[in-house]
Amino acid sequence: MTREEVAAIALAFPGCEQGLSYGRPSFKLNGKFFTRIRDEDDSLVLLEVGFDEREMLMEAEPQTFHITPHYKDYPSVLARIATLDPGSFRAFLERRFRKIAKKSVVKAWEAERRVTD
Repeated sequence: MTREEVAAIALAFPGCEQGLSYGRPSFKLNGKFFTRIRDEDDSLVLLEVGFDEREMLMEAEPQTFHITPHYKDYPSVLARIATLDPGSFRAFLERRFRKIAKKSVVKAWEAERRVTD
């Protein structure tokens, strides 16, 4: 993916906007951290990823998934943009969206998706 594709996927979620997290450009939803691109390694910070899942992802696709010491104690994983599948990225964001979006927004989003599917 490209950075533009990352932005298009993230901003397609209702309420997602570009902002700052800890002084760095990021995507926020409902005022909360959604994801961001790490300039250091051109990777995305993906939250809501349990430790077991993270280990499995890093073992199965080490060219895509990794962590740094900073993230080792958080339920998250880093994913290199160049090798991350867009559908997988969307699925990771959907998990986060369902957790931090307002329930009414999630319900409307789900209803809209049923109509278009």
